Amino acid sequence: MTEREWVKSIVIDIQSGLQKSDNRLFVSDGKRLPYTSEILTYTSEKPDKQHFNSYETDILIYEKLDHDSWKPRVIIETKLDSVTTHDSITYSQKAQTHKNVHPYLRYGILIGNRENHPLPGRLFRHGQQFDFMISWRKLQADKTELKTLFEIMLDEVKSSRILDEIIFNSRSKGRDKFTSLHRPLRLNK
Repeated sequence: MTEREWVKSIVIDIQSGLQKSDNRLFVSDGKRLPYTSEILTYTSEKPDKQHFNSYETDILIYEKLDHDSWKPRVIIETKLDSVTTHDSITYSQKAQTHKNVHPYLRYGILIGNRENHPLPGRLFRHGQQFDFMISWRKLQADKTELKTLFEIMLDEVKSSRILDEIIFNSRSKGRDKFTSLHRPLRLNK
């Protein structure tokens, strides 16, 4: 099974599981999302023409805001069997470039068919821009792995929404005002 076939086989399950908790969440594979927004010209003081470059995402979880508009919340890069140092560095860089355009976006990696191997150390060393890392023993998740995936995805969507609010409403008088931020590290065996 190719990686693309595997992704297509799990997207429906992810969509179904997330919508049980939040029917505004949708899942797509292969959707292109901008990683640059370049201003080409200005009219007076405002940007006039822009140019976007996009990467294709493996899995995108997005929130429908109304009939026509949506907002990306979580990107999941995928790999089968193993991940190289080059993969770790490349995907971490992609995460950073996507977050430059979408600063509230959460980003991680899912590795399938790992058998009994843990997450590789190279991911911890070179995946600094990942908000989460998950591995499954087989191509299809068991109940515990699926439960963990849904918990993490819902937490990541919540984090995305909070970051969105903090970043884009920082000057609003009625905003929530925070005096601390702590990003805990949670690991599962």
